[in-house]
Amino acid sequence: MARLVRHNETGPYEIPEGTELPAWICGCGLSKNKPFCDGSHKKTRDEGDGLFTYDGDKRTPVTK
Repeated sequence: MARLVRHNETGPYEIPEGTELPAWICGCGLSKNKPFCDGSHKKTRDEGDGLFTYDGDKRTPVTK
C-alpha cells in the first residue's frame, strides 16, 4: 500500500564536523541515494505551501 509522507524540509542536513568528508543527509525524501543527499531537493524550490507527489521529474499537486 502506498503512503503519503510530507517532508517539511526542502534541503539536506549537514552531518556535523568530525567526519572525514562533508556529508549531507536527505531532508526532502526524494534522494535516490538515501539516507544521503543526491541534489533531488532542487526540484522542491518552488513548491510553496502546496503538497505534491513526485514520479521521477514529474510533479503532481495533491488535492484533498
